[in-house]
Amino acid sequence: MGSLGLSNYATAPRFGMSDPIFTGEPTEFDVIKTRELEKFLADAGLYESHEEAIRREEVLGRLDQIVKIWMKNNTRTKGFNEQLVQEANAKIFTFGSYRLGVHGPGADIDTLCVGPRHATRDEDFFGELYRMLAEMPEIQELHPVPDAYVPVLQFKFNEVSIDLLYANVALWAIPEDLDISQDSILQNVDEQTVRSLNGCRVTDQILRLVPNIQSFRTTLRCMRLWAKRRGVYSNVLGFLGGINWALLVARICQLYPNALPNMLVSRFFKVYNLWRWPNPVMLCPIQDGSLGLPVWDPRRNFRDRQHLMPIITPAHPCMNSSYNVSTSTLRVMMEEFQRGNEICEVPL
Repeated sequence: MGSLGLSNYATAPRFGMSDPIFTGEPTEFDVIKTRELEKFLADAGLYESHEEAIRREEVLGRLDQIVKIWMKNNTRTKGFNEQLVQEANAKIFTFGSYRLGVHGPGADIDTLCVGPRHATRDEDFFGELYRMLAEMPEIQELHPVPDAYVPVLQFKFNEVSIDLLYANVALWAIPEDLDISQDSILQNVDEQTVRSLNGCRVTDQILRLVPNIQSFRTTLRCMRLWAKRRGVYSNVLGFLGGINWALLVARICQLYPNALPNMLVSRFFKVYNLWRWPNPVMLCPIQDGSLGLPVWDPRRNFRDRQHLMPIITPAHPCMNSSYNVSTSTLRVMMEEFQRGNEICEVPL
């Protein structure tokens, strides 16, 4: 299969900040090697069973029912009229590895509860909803962490680990078809709500900005496994966490829009081995927006100029997701990229 013709190239959608490096179609060799890669990932135990997948869906459905009941009770308790009580709603969204489709067996599910303006985080979410969950026999290991940078309720629901965030947006009622990707959702909310919404907004933007979601997922599973085995998967220790690896892989997918995972993995090492940090990795242009929220901008912000390995989130407000990287951890990762590139360049 040859590369795309010029006419196809001219009309092909452009993903990301630049034209693609290569738009050629995969060869039969690529197809075979990608199947081998997928088998390797399956043999490594990276995919959950069908039974576990169903259990997770059931838990998420049940959790959505619970927060809807909580919100109706909350609205009634606060003395709103019956029409508002009937319209009262809360909605569960997922983000992180589960939403990206790269989670493994036993992984946590990152979830977000979006509620209306009158249901507060401190009194209602960490008060009334917490007490409601605490009384349910299917909820175990319930831990509120209200003082975290992103406040969270952590618990197990029928043995499925859940991290639940809360965002109360400036709406009196939450429609079931609420689109939180719209920047207007950030109007008139506090910083904690912006941070809580950010996980879902970034995850959904990544999925919109990659040319082929299935190729992205397989490649990301491979790179996450590699990073963990090479000891460079940890935001806390100054390396990169899940969102960072997702953004790096997404950029490679944009640069090679028609490539299969076998080629994307090798190009990952080739590109980042040559990358001149601190040039940022970005999936789309940074928009200032009309809400006055601070965004990553080294031209204006001295602190942003100090970042060594900027990997910028694609949803407003765009921020550097890898600010923990230090001189020493960047050096280690560059050595690992070089090692990976050398291995991939060895003739088969």
